[in-house]
Amino acid sequence: MLHHIKTYLLITLGALGVATHVHFFLSPNSLATGGVSGLSILMNHLVPDLSVGMFMIILNAVLLLVGILFLGPKFGVKTIYASFALSLAVWAFERFIPVTEPFSQDILIQLIIGQCIAAAGMGLVFHQKASTGGTDIIAMILNKYFSMEVGKAVLISDISIALFSVALFGPEIGMYAIFGVILNGLVIDYTLQTFEAKKEIVIISKESEMIRAFIVEEIGKGATIHTARGAFTSDEKEVITTILGRKDLLKLKKHVGAVDQKAFITVHSMKEILGQDFKSLA
Repeated sequence: MLHHIKTYLLITLGALGVATHVHFFLSPNSLATGGVSGLSILMNHLVPDLSVGMFMIILNAVLLLVGILFLGPKFGVKTIYASFALSLAVWAFERFIPVTEPFSQDILIQLIIGQCIAAAGMGLVFHQKASTGGTDIIAMILNKYFSMEVGKAVLISDISIALFSVALFGPEIGMYAIFGVILNGLVIDYTLQTFEAKKEIVIISKESEMIRAFIVEEIGKGATIHTARGAFTSDEKEVITTILGRKDLLKLKKHVGAVDQKAFITVHSMKEILGQDFKSLA
């Protein structure tokens, strides 16, 4: 129960981060940088009677129904929660903390700062194995019926929304919106790599049994052990290979230093890990 509460609190916090970007930075500057938020900014310009937050609620509900119709009920509860938490957060900001003008005339710095806040929020949401839905659903439909890659489909839909803003807000705002789409992908990728950073650790030590036991019993992770032979001495040695996050790596380094000062350790940054307890191969 505590784990579930923590998960949904983090999703809510992440949604608030993205909503902050939409309400305080994108909407006042008419920056439609893709996604449901961008589409809602465009529709709010055409129909001012409905707020951006209200359009987001309506669009997410419609996209969810369309997704169920074309893809079946395959959306996780966390993703549904995240998409509506984001929409409701934007609506609440509009109602209780209205913003009528941009913070400054410098659109670029607002876009960069807002995107950094949003990226941290998206990182929290993705780290809980959820997403904010929206145009991702359209991308999944294009992937199913036209074999288009999901990432490419999301990019096409976001760029299309940004290009449409050129007709409504002019070429300058449109170019900022297109830059925002590109910046969005770059910053979120970097944030996710930071959140999910894993290291491959290779250890050669005469105390390999104690180190193996520490990895399995204290840290609670798996390891692979194989035998290697030294080039100079031809002595056979056990080599331990494991994959850990940053906190667990610090614990392991401290333990290895305590049991064998002459141990040999190499640490490699992993860009992507598939299979077993990591990312699904499907």
